[in-house]
Amino acid sequence: MNNGKVAVVSGGSRGLGKAIVQTLLDEDYKVAAFSRSESDFINTLRESEKYRGRFYWDAADAADDAAMKQFVLQVYRKFSRIDGLVNNAGLNLDQLLPLTNDEDIDRILNLNIGSVIKLTRNVSRVMLKQNSGSIVNISSIIGSRGFKGTSVYSASKAALDGLTRSLARELGSKGIRVNSLAPGFVDTDMTKNMPEKQKSQIIRRTPMGRLGETDDMTGLVRFLLSPESSFMTGQTMAIDGGLTC
Repeated sequence: MNNGKVAVVSGGSRGLGKAIVQTLLDEDYKVAAFSRSESDFINTLRESEKYRGRFYWDAADAADDAAMKQFVLQVYRKFSRIDGLVNNAGLNLDQLLPLTNDEDIDRILNLNIGSVIKLTRNVSRVMLKQNSGSIVNISSIIGSRGFKGTSVYSASKAALDGLTRSLARELGSKGIRVNSLAPGFVDTDMTKNMPEKQKSQIIRRTPMGRLGETDDMTGLVRFLLSPESSFMTGQTMAIDGGLTC
């Protein structure tokens, strides 16, 4: 167990974020999460006696700079520290670049990399006071391998991996580690609208013969936040069933 460490999870209401929040609570973390809207999962946690005092949620948009500053301030006031940050919030965009409008480009880049930089800046200031912390960026294999129709999304995730490497160098001497987890195709909201033919092609190309599940990801997130990975920083780890091997 983690002796009451505090973790912040962005986009913690559904999909992978939901699984990460639950995993960390099960490991006795104090968890602070935000998302644009509440979900049944969030409602259940907030009403549960089991997690009273260990779970904090607020409605906030990761793209709203003022809301992010206020959220981090509230977490610090409530828990007095932040030991881990999981940058999970993000959007996909499945569209050929010549057909993509400016609004969609700005929206994806602002959320997937711009808001991550700003949230991480706010949280890292708390971690610097402690001389400790671990940051996990949820990236994607598409950031390094590409995929048709995902140019803007791919660019945002490649930038996230670059942020991981540079920030690891900036913060390493202060005891703060920064790593990326790059999932392959995972059975979440991001892939539910993918055509069945396309899913079948991906599954055939994957040595493990299936799409990923959120439970396949949470163990590695837990590991990267824990002292067991204390000499690991600046890395991007693919977890994709062998699709990119």
